[in-house]
Amino acid sequence: MGVGDPQPARLILASASPRRRELLAQAGYVFEVEAADVDESRREGEDAAAYVLRLADEKAQAVFARHCAEPGDLVRPLVVLGADTCVACEVEGREEILGKPIDGADAKRMLRLLSNRSHRVLTGVAAVTRAGAISDVVSTEVTFSRISEMEIAAYCATPGPLDKAGAYGIQGYAARWIPRIDGCYFNVMGLPIARTVELIESRTRSIVSR
Repeated sequence: MGVGDPQPARLILASASPRRRELLAQAGYVFEVEAADVDESRREGEDAAAYVLRLADEKAQAVFARHCAEPGDLVRPLVVLGADTCVACEVEGREEILGKPIDGADAKRMLRLLSNRSHRVLTGVAAVTRAGAISDVVSTEVTFSRISEMEIAAYCATPGPLDKAGAYGIQGYAARWIPRIDGCYFNVMGLPIARTVELIESRTRSIVSR
């Protein structure tokens, strides 16, 4: 599916994230947005990769279920894309998973944990069609420089950290604290574009060729 080519399938993004919306549009897709309403609580013993993979699939499945009985799916097949991102860092020998902070104090706690160390950003991506689901997790290692208490306080006084896993966005002010990443930059923004395209195209081929 190249730029300007008609899409053989209808695509719905099961996420209200403006960053995912921007990245998916950047990849050349025309799509609808329909946020999923799922319980995002982490299950006992669930590691970061399993957590984001499950949520991505649950979000996509929930939105797909709303439309799967529509007769139009047989004419222009439906693909629903779900995604979920978290930050994982090692704290005293155990993995701590950081989602979106609940308030400014929680954002400060997260940034103190990330300061002067490396962590992983993991995004689960799932594409669901009537032919089934396909999903994957992409991980990027991000290194933070040391952040002063003054900088943390100033940053957390803004709305910036509150809607982002780990309390920061690599594409914003926090970029000044990131001297190095190892892996996909777009994954840290919330959607690993290259892998997402592969999943969408794989599901699209499986339903169009049937």
